[in-house]
Amino acid sequence: MAAARVTTYENDGLTFDVRDEGPLDGPVVVLLHGFPQRASCWDAVAPLLHAQGYRTVAPDQRGYSPGARPEGRRAYTVDKLVGDVVALLDSLGEAGARVHLVGHDWGAMVGWGVAARFGDRVRTWTAVSVPHPQAFMKAGLRSTQLLKSWYMYAFQLPRLPELLAEKKGDRLERMLGSTGMTRAETARFTREIVEYGAFPGGLGYYRALPFSLRGGVGGRVRVPTTMVWSDGDTAVDGAGARLAGDYVLADYELVVLEGVSHWVPEHAPEALAEIVLERIGSAGDAA
Repeated sequence: MAAARVTTYENDGLTFDVRDEGPLDGPVVVLLHGFPQRASCWDAVAPLLHAQGYRTVAPDQRGYSPGARPEGRRAYTVDKLVGDVVALLDSLGEAGARVHLVGHDWGAMVGWGVAARFGDRVRTWTAVSVPHPQAFMKAGLRSTQLLKSWYMYAFQLPRLPELLAEKKGDRLERMLGSTGMTRAETARFTREIVEYGAFPGGLGYYRALPFSLRGGVGGRVRVPTTMVWSDGDTAVDGAGARLAGDYVLADYELVVLEGVSHWVPEHAPEALAEIVLERIGSAGDAA
């Protein structure tokens, strides 16, 4: 049977939107976005992978797709987010049996869980910005990570972040601008996240952290892995990136991008695509 595009899939009673692009017969690269973004954050990276023969599948994750915005913090625990990705792989049929996985920011947090718990479904894993969750927590005890994570605590406040967003997103846009986002990118945040109704769901990931931590945050990874960190990242300290390799029991590489902000997919797409392709090539899975 010929492969078909996947534009939506279902899991846990929710419907997720998907951007399925590139050659249908190419090896699949699943791209997981972070906060506060959607699948469109990969717009500059995906074509570079298509040009090398790879098919990219990028979902709007839980909380972002209009049909996948459940209420309540417990609906956004990491185990549920991981389950959503596994359901996406299942929706791809044979093409999703083993994929190359790439995740940025919260997409990286989810991807570490997929790679650790469902390593048989992952051919290679490229984490961007956010290290293995245990490395991230350990870094909080020996670096500036806790200070850089101040917003995670602020997001626990009920209604305040949403109220700020309702004021046309101006204050949030300024906050994001301080992290390196351009004016065009902060305007897209207002359009694609706030006005689209995705902001409360994105906050749900942070508000579910107490429940996610109680259930554990992933074991060691036995999948060939690359950790990508940028030294202009205002949200993630390099200590966690340097510790990430301690949790990978497979071929591993740390790549540090100099002079690049947290928003790696948008600000260094060529470099990131090259890194992803190199990791894929290390597994001998050429398109």
